[in-house]
Amino acid sequence: MEKDKNAERERRKKELKKAFTIFVFLLPGLLLFVSILIAPIAVSVYRSLYDWNGFSEGTFIGFNNYIELFTNGSIKFMTSLKNSLILAFFSVFVQLPFALLLALLLGRGRRRERTFLSIFFMPVLISTVVIGQLWLKIYNPDYGLLNRFLDAVNLGNLKHVWVGDVKTALGSIIVPTVWQYIGYHMLLMYAGVKGVSIDLREAAMLDGATKWQVDRYVVIPIIKPIIRVSVIFAVTGSLKTYDLVRILTEGGPFQSTEVPSTLLENMLFLRNRYGMGSTISVMLIILCFAFALLITAAFKEKSS
Repeated sequence: MEKDKNAERERRKKELKKAFTIFVFLLPGLLLFVSILIAPIAVSVYRSLYDWNGFSEGTFIGFNNYIELFTNGSIKFMTSLKNSLILAFFSVFVQLPFALLLALLLGRGRRRERTFLSIFFMPVLISTVVIGQLWLKIYNPDYGLLNRFLDAVNLGNLKHVWVGDVKTALGSIIVPTVWQYIGYHMLLMYAGVKGVSIDLREAAMLDGATKWQVDRYVVIPIIKPIIRVSVIFAVTGSLKTYDLVRILTEGGPFQSTEVPSTLLENMLFLRNRYGMGSTISVMLIILCFAFALLITAAFKEKSS
């Protein structure tokens, strides 16, 4: 009996020692995670409850910033959110289907497969600032390629100040955004497609399935988890978009292309409303988490 007790004590000591070792190795990463992610979120939540200009002592106002964000028409948060959701719509229903099509085609083992992968992925590697400047040149009303092309095909009546018109400014942002990240999602899906067993493909084709039927009924169901991740990335990326909007339109004209990130910048650095800026950042975090959970739930329902 005494031997059993001693053996149990030794086992517990080993388990505690093992747990302590694991904790020591995880501690640096945990501290980094808390200091870089959790702490800034906590500070933002705290500051969102204050009327604070970033310099003097703030005044506690509770949830007034949140109420003003949704009720004050001059802030235009709902307009900025609507623009982000429109961008998310095109990202999910235009960008992702095109990326999936490319992934399926390249996943069949075509000639120069790696070359095409590199070409399609290249825009992702280029800085968004460079992409923005490139598309500014394309949209330029005087010497831009788009207006020059319309002249060349006798459609000069369609020439436009693309980023300077309320009707076309948002579309002028959607096009380069969708174009830039097709390669990113294509690569994610391509990795999943290449992971599908060749035996499954061959079995389906022996049963008389065409290549497209194999893709539809075999490959796509298997890579659904990757498609779900791509949808989450596309939606949350649209909510967080900033660079291209800042470069192409700066949120204009007349705030028609404002997105939450540019509105956040406006509140912080132009209006010195750090409390309201923190409120917008907190809402962005909540929206990103909420959409991620909704998308995950939607895919679970479909799979069942």
